[in-house]
Amino acid sequence: MKVKYFPDTDTVLVEFAVKKVYETKEISENVYIDLDQDGNIVSMTIEHAKANAGLWEFSYQEMLAKTA
Repeated sequence: MKVKYFPDTDTVLVEFAVKKVYETKEISENVYIDLDQDGNIVSMTIEHAKANAGLWEFSYQEMLAKTA
């Protein structure tokens, strides 16, 4: 997964897979997802990211699975 931030347009692109985009769907104003031919998510675009997604800080944390 790659996260790219474009400060000139305040846009975030989250790339989940390297696949050909078949369709783009508008999820809400300023949020779009790109899907492959099978309906799997390829990427997500968030416009006006600082205002709409609170993009002042980004962190990643992998959560460990609980064992029974």
